[in-house]
Amino acid sequence: MSKRKAGHGFVEAPEDLLVVGPGFSLAAVDPGSTPGFSGGKARGEEILAERDPHLADLQERLFAEGRSGGHRSLLLVLQGMDTAGKGGMVSHVVGAVDVQGVQLAAFRAPTEEEKGHDFLWRIEKELPRPGMLGCFDRSHYEDVLIHRVHGWADEAELERRYSAIQDFERRLHEGGTRILKVMLHIGKDEQKRRLASRLDDPTKYWKYTPGDLAERKYWDGYMDAYQIAIERTSTASAPWYVVPADNKWYSRMVVQELLVAALERMDPQWPTAAFDIEEEKRRLAAT
Repeated sequence: MSKRKAGHGFVEAPEDLLVVGPGFSLAAVDPGSTPGFSGGKARGEEILAERDPHLADLQERLFAEGRSGGHRSLLLVLQGMDTAGKGGMVSHVVGAVDVQGVQLAAFRAPTEEEKGHDFLWRIEKELPRPGMLGCFDRSHYEDVLIHRVHGWADEAELERRYSAIQDFERRLHEGGTRILKVMLHIGKDEQKRRLASRLDDPTKYWKYTPGDLAERKYWDGYMDAYQIAIERTSTASAPWYVVPADNKWYSRMVVQELLVAALERMDPQWPTAAFDIEEEKRRLAAT
């Protein structure tokens, strides 16, 4: 991946700074840090608002390309522990573009029907169509994360799934779907604070489930599972980006910039008219 010029407050482009490379260590990433950004919260929120129109324009061009026979799409995969900010990312970043060009899928515990198929079966059904910006709130990675943590799959099966994921994502890339995989890396103390805020606010009770506390007991196991999954599946065509997420303004700004960078590389163009423009003007004038 070529180096991209930094800008908009970043001293280095997020796609170069936060991409997973050789020797990656999740334990070395500070969830409270703001790598590469020289400003604070106020400036970060300003940049988020300033960049919304550009992101929306790029996404509209991709949508128009798809409506005119193009085959390309973009898939944003969001992973992270509970309260890491996946839902907010959908609302505040993806939500800034035209919703008719967005396909959102939120994956929870599989149904009985889904359990009767390979783990990628339900994922295949939610892939973005040509021209669409797809967004996965959790994804196929749940099947190598929670299954490792709770011992629901043995090592041989997990290795099979890592290989299956690599093959699956390579096939998507070759078929025209660009994949942007983001782990929102929240700290354990910050998660505790966010869970507490949900218990203190009646408007957020619906976001809280007692199971969230049960999973906190496995925090170290999840960190190990993420480390292994990221190592096994970060590839040239579908790299992982690990984004510190204790500061929501920072993680949102970074993911916005990653989406912009991905779409700029795709460089979708407005389709040319498939009709005689001057003739249509004359016909319109005559009505």
